[in-house]
Order: sequence, then structure tokens, then C-alpha cells
Amino acid sequence: MTFSLMPLPFAKNALAPHMSEQTLDFHHGKHHQTYVDALNKLIVGTPYTKAALEDIIRDTSENVDQGRIFNNAAQVWNHNFFWNCLTPAPAPVGRNLSQQLTKAFGSMDEFKARFKEMALTQFGSGWAWLVMDQGQLKITKTSNAENPLAVGQKALLTCDVWEHAYYLDYQNRRADMVQVFLDKLINWEFVARNLDSAPAHQAA
Repeated sequence: MTFSLMPLPFAKNALAPHMSEQTLDFHHGKHHQTYVDALNKLIVGTPYTKAALEDIIRDTSENVDQGRIFNNAAQVWNHNFFWNCLTPAPAPVGRNLSQQLTKAFGSMDEFKARFKEMALTQFGSGWAWLVMDQGQLKITKTSNAENPLAVGQKALLTCDVWEHAYYLDYQNRRADMVQVFLDKLINWEFVARNLDSAPAHQAA
């Protein structure tokens, strides 16, 4: 199996001014592409040549000898997921998702505040996530390529806090980027579909 760069689900200039075309040229066209190319090279001659991306991640996540394969596979998956979390025209948060977030965190404002705090307290490169974990909604963070899939959690939403995700537009102002993400860019319909597709025994 050869993996390909996932096309963006929107035009490269569609998220401006919140996320510029230049940022997407680098982030998607160079960084994401590099992970795809590296993964394809690394799996040649291995048992992973015909494996699904998710299976590669699960199988290599705790194998230090396969760290390079894991890092690139996970970064391909993380970025695929991140692009789907974004939209130039966010719909209102659906009723069920809103109710579940309010139940778990007290209010939508509190959810956003806690998600932002998690994104800002991730030291160095990494990701902030909303996940379903054993029947409960949780906000988590991971370093580098780590992701919820590797630890058996269901990812619902993510924000990329690697510097390459925002530095051209926001320089060192990660807080500003995260706030814009929360207020202007989240594809709530995608988040709701992820919640609805969680296994029945995990429903909140």
C-alpha cells in the first residue's frame, strides 16, 4: 500500500484571514507531504506494506524499534484528522453535542477555556484533543506525534500546536491561534459525527 497526501477539504485560501494560504502551502503541502513520503519509504519491505494506517499506528506505538514508522504514520493520521476539524463556515454546535459538552464540562465556554488551557500547556510540539475515553468526554494533550488512537481513545477534535501550524500567521502567539481555532474554524458537524460514531458502550 502506498499512502497519498489527503486533499484539503476546502480551498487553500478558504480559511483566510484566520489561517493563510501561505500557512497551508507549508503545513499541508510540505510538512504533511513529508510525513507521507517518509512513511512510504519506511514501510518498504516490512509487514506494513499492505496495512491500514490505523493498524500501523496501533502496532508500532509501543515498539521503540519502530519509532520512525510510528512517528510518520501518526503524523499522517493526525494531520488527516486535523484538516477535517477545520471549516471556513462553521455551523452552530448541534444540540446533542452541545448537551454532551455541557454535561462533561459545565458549559460551552468552560469547554473552550479548558481546551485552550490544554493547548497552551502542551510544552513544545504536540496536539490538544477532545476524546471519548471509556464512556467519558475528556480533553487531553499529546507530544509530538502521539495521538488518542494509540491508547484506545476515540478522537473527536484536535488542534495542532506545532509551531509550523501557526508561526507564519501568529508568530509566537499560540494563544491567539487557539482562540481563533475555537471561535472561527471548528467543523462542529465533523465533531458531532465522531461523537455519534463512538461505540454504543462509550456513549456519554
